[in-house]
Amino acid sequence: MKILALESSAKAASVALCDGEKLIAQYRQASGLTHSRTLLAMTEDLLKNTETAVEQIDAFAVAGGPGSFTGIRIGMAAAKGLAWGSEKPLCSVSTLEAMAWHCSDDRVTVCPVMDARRSQVYNALFTFGPDGPVRLTEDRAISLEELVADAGRYEAPFWFVGDGAALCAARFTEEGLPFIMAPEPLRLPSAWGVAAAARKGPFLDPADAEPNYLRLSQAERERLARLAAEER
Repeated sequence: MKILALESSAKAASVALCDGEKLIAQYRQASGLTHSRTLLAMTEDLLKNTETAVEQIDAFAVAGGPGSFTGIRIGMAAAKGLAWGSEKPLCSVSTLEAMAWHCSDDRVTVCPVMDARRSQVYNALFTFGPDGPVRLTEDRAISLEELVADAGRYEAPFWFVGDGAALCAARFTEEGLPFIMAPEPLRLPSAWGVAAAARKGPFLDPADAEPNYLRLSQAERERLARLAAEER
């Protein structure tokens, strides 16, 4: 199955073309330009340079969150547009699960972490089995204190991946807890990881694919706070 995957949930945007487990090509860019300017341009270049027509794609995949609210919306809109236009299915995968594919060591507890601000991180825990990451927890928004407390429940050291890795490593060092940092090139989310996570599906009608923000946006929190204040 040929999958075209998009990743725009963090600072770096990427697009990948995979055929089954084979990575055909991947483009990644962290130039500071908005994903709305880079994501579709990279997709067009990748398809052109691999001599792949959109009609040859079997399905699309996208990082559906958690992560940057704006980045997720850009990726979701782009993926839905491509899937609708070519009448192909779409799989929205967890950004955290996609990052867990960057590890292949079954001796660690895979710990993707994204800085969620407000003294929290987006996180999930995995082990790595013969068929890829195996979930130990659901995706969640938790404090560093909660993550530190979780570490005591697992014998294997935590393997940090994601833009919150350095933040967590500093706290684990303070607590004297064992951890391993993913190599820097593997630390950021990737469209290849999205494609790998999407292989098991589910592939849906693009209209049914939804993002998973885990938290309300700041604008939504402020709106609800205003409504609550008006009701008092």
